[in-house]
Amino acid sequence: MMKTGIIGLGFIGPAHMEALLRTGLSQIVAVADTNEQLARSCAAKFNVPEVYSDYRQLLQNPEINVVHICTPNYLHYEIAKAALEAGKHVVCEKPLAICSKQAEELMRLAEEKGLTGVTSFNLRYYPLVQQAREMVQTGKLGRLYAYHGSYLQDWLLYDTDYSWRLDSKVSGPSRAVADIGSHWFDMACFITGSRVTELCADLSTFLPVRKKSRTQCLTFQTPQSANDPMEYEEIAIDTEDFATILFRMENGIRGSLTISQVSAGRKNFLQFEADGAESALSWNSEQPNRLWIGHRDQCNEEMIKDPGLLQGQARKFASYPGGHAEGFPDTSKQLLEQVYSYLAEDGRRHGIKPQFPTFADGWQEARLCEAILESSQQRRWVQL
Repeated sequence: MMKTGIIGLGFIGPAHMEALLRTGLSQIVAVADTNEQLARSCAAKFNVPEVYSDYRQLLQNPEINVVHICTPNYLHYEIAKAALEAGKHVVCEKPLAICSKQAEELMRLAEEKGLTGVTSFNLRYYPLVQQAREMVQTGKLGRLYAYHGSYLQDWLLYDTDYSWRLDSKVSGPSRAVADIGSHWFDMACFITGSRVTELCADLSTFLPVRKKSRTQCLTFQTPQSANDPMEYEEIAIDTEDFATILFRMENGIRGSLTISQVSAGRKNFLQFEADGAESALSWNSEQPNRLWIGHRDQCNEEMIKDPGLLQGQARKFASYPGGHAEGFPDTSKQLLEQVYSYLAEDGRRHGIKPQFPTFADGWQEARLCEAILESSQQRRWVQL
C-alpha cells in the first residue's frame, strides 16, 4: 500500500484526507502545517501517527511515496519542487504555480525524475460531467458550435469578507480566474477535447479596498454587521472580483465565460452549456445529479445520475445507484482513486498514459491565466 503525507491543513487538506481514506488505496502516515496545534488536531481526527510543523521534515520521511500539497498558492512551486527532488509523487492543488514558468519547470522535473505529478482539478469527476464528455466525444451533439457558462460565488460580496486569497503576494496575480476559473476551463477542455487558442478578457475589482479583521478570519463565514464591535484594517486589493472572457477553441468552437466571487446567492455555481449542430446539454454544480439535454424537434430531456444510464467510461465514476446523490466530496475520491490505482499499477513504467489531470494540465492553466491577465491589461485579443 502507498504511504502519503499531507502538507497544509486548512479547508482543502482535510478534504484530501477524507477522500483518500475512502479509496482505501493509501495510508496517511504524516501531516504538516505551520500551525502545529491545527496539525495535531487534524492528525488526531484522522488517526495519523506523524505530525510536523515544517514540510521539509515530512519530505525526509522515507516511508512516504506521495505528497499532497494543500497550502496557499505561493508555496506550491517551492514544496512541489522539493518533493520531486526527494523522490515523491506529488498531488498539488491548483494553481500548480503562480506563473507558467514555474509550472513548466515542475512539469519537466517530474518527467526527468520519472515521477507522477497531479494537478487537483477534481471537478471534472462529477459523474454527469464525465457523461457530458462521453456525449460530446461520441458525437451525440453533432459538430460542436459553442461552449459557454459561468462560475459564480458570493463569499466575497461584502467589503468585510477577507481571506489570504485576496493577498496577491500569497495567492498570485490572479484570484477569481486562477481560483475558480481554472476549474471551469479545465472542465471545458476535458469535455470538448479541445484547447483554448485565443481569448479576450475584461477583469474588474469592484471592492478595491477591503476591511480585514484584526482578530479573526471570516473566510466562508457571514461577517458581523457594521454595528458589532470589531477592529479592522483597510487593505488595498489588486486582484479581480469578476471577469468576462470571450474565447476560441480548436475545431472552431466559440465560447464565453463569466466568473464572479461577488454574486449574491450563488454559493458555488459552476455552469456550462455545450451547443452542437444536433442537440445541446447543460449542467451546474449546485444540481450535480441532473444533466439537461436540449433538442430542436422533440421534447427536451433531463438525465438523472444513474450508473445504469451513463455511457462508456462515465459509468465507473458513479459509485452509488440512481437516486443516491453524489457531490463535491465524491469528486476528490474519484480523482484520487484513479491516481492511486495508476501508481499501484506502476502505470508510468508500463507506458500507460494518465487519464487524470497532470502537471501538464496545470501548466496549460497557468498559461491561460497569464493570457487572461494580459488581455485585460492590454484590452486586446491574445493568442496562446
